[in-house]
Amino acid sequence: MTTPPDFDLSLGLFAGGGEMARRMLAFDWARTSLGVPASWPQSLKTAVRIMLTSRFAMWMAWGPELIFFCNDAYLPTLGVKGDWALGTRSDVVWAEVWSAAGPRIDHVLQTGEATWDEGLQLFLERSGYPEETYHTFSYSPLADDAGAVTGMLCVVTEETERVVGERRLRVLGRLSAQLNEARRTAEVMDAVRVGLAAEAHDLPFALIYLPAEDGTLRCALRFGLPDHHPLAPAQLTPGDENGPWAVAAVLAGEVSSEQHDLSSGPDLPGGPWDRPRRAP
Repeated sequence: MTTPPDFDLSLGLFAGGGEMARRMLAFDWARTSLGVPASWPQSLKTAVRIMLTSRFAMWMAWGPELIFFCNDAYLPTLGVKGDWALGTRSDVVWAEVWSAAGPRIDHVLQTGEATWDEGLQLFLERSGYPEETYHTFSYSPLADDAGAVTGMLCVVTEETERVVGERRLRVLGRLSAQLNEARRTAEVMDAVRVGLAAEAHDLPFALIYLPAEDGTLRCALRFGLPDHHPLAPAQLTPGDENGPWAVAAVLAGEVSSEQHDLSSGPDLPGGPWDRPRRAP
């Protein structure tokens, strides 16, 4: 008696019991260039099973269209694209970073040599907007049953928290060193300006206001904003509802004031970035 092909596929190929294994089992592969899993070469089946059963984040591309696969551990990197990426061309899935990924994958396919990148900056749109991310990864060749390189396997570790965290610690370290010798108000403001100027990725602009004798607040430091910018008036009047910053409650010692959306106001500087800051 012949064993139905789908029996081995459900218990063998799409193994691991995870979310992506279930999605792959339910996916209509016949509508892709790969065809139904029963017709896949053994090399593709082996690569898929290795990927699915690994707890390390992996994605892979196979065939002339570089059809996209990934495992459960890679889903956080995929983000909102997880709803549709499976079975799609990889250049569509990662269109926003294909200028970086495409040449590396071409190198793998043409030479059979793996690539290596450590802490590479990529602006992924996994949350619906460009996001600064960093990744350490290798693209490795995948061969078909005849030994020809037909695909690519990526093993990746996201390093965004480490890279950004270390950058912010450097800023704090510089500020501390600069402020250590400051004694007068002007010296403190100069120290802050110098400390921020060395690394403005996280703070592209900053303002410091100090109380004046007439009850207003006078701008003592303007960093990253041009002269006469609407968000950086020379003085603020507590209680002025038309001002750019709500300061009355802060001065009263009640609460801190946070402003999360500045997108409706004037253009903001991007600092070292190539685009102005905006709310997601």
